[in-house]
Amino acid sequence: MGTQNDDEIRILCRKLLILKKEAGLQWLIGSPFLPSVSIVSTLRCLHTTSDDPLSPHLPKESDEIRSLIPRGFEVIGAAIVHDKTELKLEKIAGNAISAVRNLRKILYGNDNGDQVLIGAVLGLNDGGGERDLQFFISRTGNSRNLEKASTIVYETQPEKQLWEKGCIVRCELPLNLPLYYASNNPKDVEDAYAGAIEGVDHKLRDPQVAYIIEAQSKPSPSGPQPVIIHGTELEPPAELPRNVVNISSFTSVEEDADKILVSVMFNRSRSNLKPAAPTAEYYPAMGEAKLLVVNHKLEVLAYATKDLLLTDMVLKLIIPGLVDQLHSLKNKILPDLLVQHPLLRPYHFIPSGFVHPVTVLYELSYGEMEMKQVEVRRSLHLRLGEHKDRSNQRGSSLLKDVHQGIPSSGVSGGSISLIQGSYEYYHYLQDGFDDSGWGCAYRSLQTIISWFRQQHYTSIDVPSHREIQQALVEIGDKDPSFIGSREWIGAIELSFVLDKLLGVSCKVIKCGGVLAYTLLGVDYNETSGDCAFLILDPHYTGNEDLKKIVNGGWCGWKKAVDSKGKHFFLHDKFYNLLLPQRPNMV
Repeated sequence: MGTQNDDEIRILCRKLLILKKEAGLQWLIGSPFLPSVSIVSTLRCLHTTSDDPLSPHLPKESDEIRSLIPRGFEVIGAAIVHDKTELKLEKIAGNAISAVRNLRKILYGNDNGDQVLIGAVLGLNDGGGERDLQFFISRTGNSRNLEKASTIVYETQPEKQLWEKGCIVRCELPLNLPLYYASNNPKDVEDAYAGAIEGVDHKLRDPQVAYIIEAQSKPSPSGPQPVIIHGTELEPPAELPRNVVNISSFTSVEEDADKILVSVMFNRSRSNLKPAAPTAEYYPAMGEAKLLVVNHKLEVLAYATKDLLLTDMVLKLIIPGLVDQLHSLKNKILPDLLVQHPLLRPYHFIPSGFVHPVTVLYELSYGEMEMKQVEVRRSLHLRLGEHKDRSNQRGSSLLKDVHQGIPSSGVSGGSISLIQGSYEYYHYLQDGFDDSGWGCAYRSLQTIISWFRQQHYTSIDVPSHREIQQALVEIGDKDPSFIGSREWIGAIELSFVLDKLLGVSCKVIKCGGVLAYTLLGVDYNETSGDCAFLILDPHYTGNEDLKKIVNGGWCGWKKAVDSKGKHFFLHDKFYNLLLPQRPNMV
């Protein structure tokens, strides 16, 4: 996929350095489908040995990384941030490469000794930025034979580099695993579980298995047609068949055409060339036995170059990815298998600063605020280098983030402060509910709560008008007759509801309204005093037409007095400014 200098390293990740003020180790992620010394992302090492905080605990690290990083991406290096002055850079870089080599043996088996590995070093006393990292390359995996990288290239369009010739492959596979074990020896279930997983591994390579490959976009007569690959075709032939196809048959430069869906079918009705008798599976037991059925829904992603053969895609990416996820699920479930069967599901998302997705196995048996879930998210935030006071990993036809792409404010040389994160736009007459003339504050409150949902601070649904009224009655602010009425509410009532439903505190400033606008941003020039407010107006009554909303001024920059001398804020009315506070949580 292109050429480069032998001692050049390309940086494709937007957030290379996670550890800035403390010692530690970061794993560097690359891809065999890119030049071997291209770094696409980095992960913090969380588990270290008790005697050395810079020495990773490889079994724990490998188990978590295996489930987090899609196949097609792999660990190609490590960066060590240290506070040791007595060690040479080459020695520390060698330790990093040694850790990478040992981790790769666990993750990828008999790793190719010719794989180029990267060791990067940063001394806390030598500088605090990623440009101060010193990179070393090992071409044989030998931690003593290092070359210093002479050129570090920071790509300005990393997404283009990654996706121009690559694509995402997705595969789902529901499984029901029957586990038979002796009732007087519960530990037998562990062996049964391990045997069942090994059986799935064999079935994925069985001659009778079929893989249906299709573009994830809606099929069309002119588009790529599904391809079926049978298990018998996975063995490498002496020469490629004439009908062989690669991933490019399902991809193009069109939007959404770079996602491929793979379905797995365990075909037991296919005609056999040789006569065969019916078969039955037999599970011998020395005494009374019990049956436990473990249900899994596997869902894996993989990254592949578009010139990869479909058979290689299945054999080298999909099957190993499914087996990896199955083993990760087993490791999480096994300790409590007979006591409580955890409900684990894989979820995919692209973290801030990343150019590729990651996969998280999330427990659905608990609520979002359960401390066990909080600790899982906190650990994940540390691993990904995310903020510690906000969550990006908690599990609408409404328009989102309608302010994006609007014209500039008109303030020259101003400093812009904008909303952080996504929200949904709620307005009059939405969902067929007529609240025109009285429901603007309700709609603004719904927009605010949607922001807390989108930032994963809460999992509650956005409340209806009636539920908002019910909350105010329950706290004693309103009489029961308020429920079902068309009475207005204001900033004070909104603060009460946010406190009751979300536990969110608010500051209220009386600044002198009758109109419940939502303030999304401010553009202010401290020198000239020129100022504009980014306003989201809930009084819009049309359909979800973004162009109509923006062109009609329902979302846009407003000045207190516009160029025509018109006042946006009415002088004979007062306005309460509601300031919900961001929770300090993950």
